[in-house]
Amino acid sequence: MIDNAYKRKKQPELVRRALLEQAARITVEQGLSKVTFQAVADVVGVTKGGVMHHFATKDALILAVFNDAMATFESEVNDAMAKDPVSYGSFTRAYIDATISLGEKGLEEFNHQATLYVLMLGDRDLREVWAYWSNEQLRKHEQTDNTETLCMVRLVADGIWLSDFSGISIPDKKSLRNRLINMTQSEQQ
Repeated sequence: MIDNAYKRKKQPELVRRALLEQAARITVEQGLSKVTFQAVADVVGVTKGGVMHHFATKDALILAVFNDAMATFESEVNDAMAKDPVSYGSFTRAYIDATISLGEKGLEEFNHQATLYVLMLGDRDLREVWAYWSNEQLRKHEQTDNTETLCMVRLVADGIWLSDFSGISIPDKKSLRNRLINMTQSEQQ
């Protein structure tokens, strides 16, 4: 039997989720310029109007993809912090593990992070959203993560991510990650 959009049971949340995931995938694999309503519709198997039902403009779609990636990243950081028994540097350790992929994460998880960075790097407004989130996290964790060393560690984690994303070979990334984690524990008072 042919799958007919008019006869399928309506599942707007599943469709919306698929639209976000596929727009994110296109962003990472082909670039933001390739994210169009038609391209996303074709991959998901809905009409262009079906995409427009969920997102009035391409900007609204991109913002939703970015916010979804931000929520996933923030959830990963928060989950790691909740499991960390040491408060000093806990945000930085969680940030490291959310940022540096050691290959144990599946492609889907990595795409959320990659999507976040690709969109942020290409759009001033999204960079402002990222900066606001980052600054709020630093303010919130000022008592535990506000040292020069921890700042450098987070910046190195970002650099490792960018190198990884760019295809630059990093010998023994796991060792680098472990050194960064050790640096988050060395200044405890």
